[in-house]
Amino acid sequence: MRSLMLFMVHGSGEEVAHQPNQTSLFTDQQHQHHTSVKMKFSLAVAASMAASAMATPIWGQHWGQKWGNKQEEVAKKGPFKFTSTYEVKATPDQVVNATNAYTGGLAGASGLYKFGLNSDENVICYNITLYNFRGDYQSPASTATHIHEAAKGKSGPPRIAFPNPQPICDGVRRSIGCIQGTKDGFVTGVKNMTTGIDAGFGFQVKRIEDNPAGFFADVHSSLAVPGAVRGQIA
Repeated sequence: MRSLMLFMVHGSGEEVAHQPNQTSLFTDQQHQHHTSVKMKFSLAVAASMAASAMATPIWGQHWGQKWGNKQEEVAKKGPFKFTSTYEVKATPDQVVNATNAYTGGLAGASGLYKFGLNSDENVICYNITLYNFRGDYQSPASTATHIHEAAKGKSGPPRIAFPNPQPICDGVRRSIGCIQGTKDGFVTGVKNMTTGIDAGFGFQVKRIEDNPAGFFADVHSSLAVPGAVRGQIA
C-alpha cells in the first residue's frame, strides 16, 4: 500500500542587523530567502522519507479545510482527479455487532467522513472528523477507523483501514490523507483465519462506486468495540 504525500514549503528571509544600501539589502534578502527555502525543503524531504517508512498517509490540511458541501465543484477545481465523492454522517444508532444486533454505539459521539475516490488509479482520499469520541481506539485491524463492506444493519469485513483521527481541539479529532491500493489491493490487518488472506486483498475502490449502499464507514472504541459510530456511504 502506497501513501501519497504533499508538503507545503514556504520561505522567508530573516532580518539583518546592519543597514546596507538598498541594492545590497535586496541581494542579502534574496540570498537568505533561497537559503531558507533550501533548508526547509530539505526538512520536508526528510519528513517525507520518515513518513514513508512509517507508511502513514498524509495530505495537506488545506484540502480538508476547503472541502465543504459543494464537493464535486471543489474536486474539479483542485489538484486531484476524483471519479466520485461522498459525505457520510456517522452516528451511534447505526452500529451493529457481529450478529447484526443494534448496540447503540458510543452515546453522544458522531462522525463526518468525506471521501474522494479515483477509481482509475485505485486511490481514496479522506477527511475524517470525530466528535466526542471517548475511550481508546480498539480493533483487531491495524487501525480502528475503516470502510467495511456490508449493507445497512449488517456487519461485514473491513476493506480499507485509515489512520485514526487525532485530537485537534477539545472533543474533536481529525485524520486527513490519501491511500492508493496496489495491484494486491489494500491492507487492513484483518486476515481470514483459514486462508490467512487480508480482508483488503484485491480490493478496488471501484466496488464502492458500483454499490455505495453496500459499504459503511465506522470507528471502534474500547468503550464500544463493535463500533462507536457508523454511517452508510449511500
